Amino acid sequence: MVTDEQVRLMRQKRMEGKRQVAAAAAAGMSVRTARTWAKGRLPSGRKGPRAWRTRPDPLAGVWESDVVPLLEADEEGILQATVVLEELQERGREQVSGRQLRTLQRRMRDWRALHGPDKEVYFPQEHPPGREAAMDFTHATSLGVTIGGEALVHLLFTLKLSFSGWTWVCVAFGETFEALVCGAQDALWTLGGVPEVLRHDNLSAATHELRRSGGRALNSRFRDVMDHYGLRSTRIRVGEAHENGVAEKNNDLVKTAVAQALVLRGSRDFESLEAYEGWLQQLVERRLNRPRADKVAVEREHLRPLPSCRVPDYTRHHPTVRRWSTIRIGKRCYSVPSRLIGHRVEARQYPDVVEVLYRGRLVETMPRLHGSQEVRIDYRHIISSLVRKPGAFRRYRYRQELFPSLTFRRAYDALCSWRGERGDIEYVRVLYLAAMTMESLVERVLGELLQQGEPFDYVQVKQLANPEPILVPEISLPAPDLGAYDRLLVVTL
Repeated sequence: MVTDEQVRLMRQKRMEGKRQVAAAAAAGMSVRTARTWAKGRLPSGRKGPRAWRTRPDPLAGVWESDVVPLLEADEEGILQATVVLEELQERGREQVSGRQLRTLQRRMRDWRALHGPDKEVYFPQEHPPGREAAMDFTHATSLGVTIGGEALVHLLFTLKLSFSGWTWVCVAFGETFEALVCGAQDALWTLGGVPEVLRHDNLSAATHELRRSGGRALNSRFRDVMDHYGLRSTRIRVGEAHENGVAEKNNDLVKTAVAQALVLRGSRDFESLEAYEGWLQQLVERRLNRPRADKVAVEREHLRPLPSCRVPDYTRHHPTVRRWSTIRIGKRCYSVPSRLIGHRVEARQYPDVVEVLYRGRLVETMPRLHGSQEVRIDYRHIISSLVRKPGAFRRYRYRQELFPSLTFRRAYDALCSWRGERGDIEYVRVLYLAAMTMESLVERVLGELLQQGEPFDYVQVKQLANPEPILVPEISLPAPDLGAYDRLLVVTL
């Protein structure tokens, strides 16, 4: 049987000027066969559909009686061939086995294409320049980025202009209102203009009011941001990610570009978060924005001007410091210096940090809690009281927060095993020593003592971490007699 490749080769040789005999020999066919296929369709194009079977139909006894009724009842078209095969076997259809799975899959596929339920149709949209920007958060921990050797658990905030494809990316640590506003504002001010519409998915409390409208209306603070920039907010329906296809596809493009660039870079470790974010924005500008420079220039002509200033990237809270030296911000608990107990303070909640001010003066800055973290207690804020009441440590509600590192936790367990209940007192004193000197120094001493395996206490830790200064003896010298110099001068003369 002559193949398409043989015929193509023979015809190519003839076009090159070869004689019929030489062309036929090069293609591996006889001269007579070469004359037959010199013109017309290829062999594959002359074959008609096969109307006969090469083997008996393994589903002949079950297709119409068992499988088709199951497919007709499956209005959503979700029934899988493996499930149908198991059902047939349970019904005692012995002629059907696992060897017929591929046959059943192809037969179900063809039946659904001809008789199955209609599928959802997606409608591509036209995007006029300057009309819409789509934003979203996407998880990026899977990229494997590390900062100083430690894994970076983070998100990426992305914003993309629907017409030109101009993209902005920055690092975020939670889908919070502050991260949303900060990312959107950075994008707009970098772009130098404002589109008409900002499209996003359901960001729950970050953008929408949940109690009264059930999440259908914008909350007041997000609406104020939209009004400040003259933006109109639109969102997709719950569970309909394709309605925000511009942002969803952009997330995939950004993470793919980052993953590829990390491979070329040869290392996924960065010296600081700022270095990583700077590298990320340079990458997006080079890989995604620069090839679209012409369309971006067109779209910039249709953008509206920016307002005179940005809105604050933080949310203000005014809690009163409770008697356990803590404040609550957004259902999360933070410790503050105990001298503020009873005072009303201002807490500014940024995307990544929380600042505490008293009468306009900054008194504390701490990392913002994200995800499942609900409590942050800095032992330095409460240790002066705890060292006077060490018995409170054992049943302290937030005791786990008073272990700065695994070394301190191991030291506490060791002290308790050696000294029983006295271990609480010893550990609190060690913690007080860390607060008064240097935590890293005390941690190093604890590590060395734990490695030795011998029992120790606070006194030994203090001697190694903060030894007593060596006393310098005081020497009393009498005042010199200057008359001796006068007598020496007379003798010399």
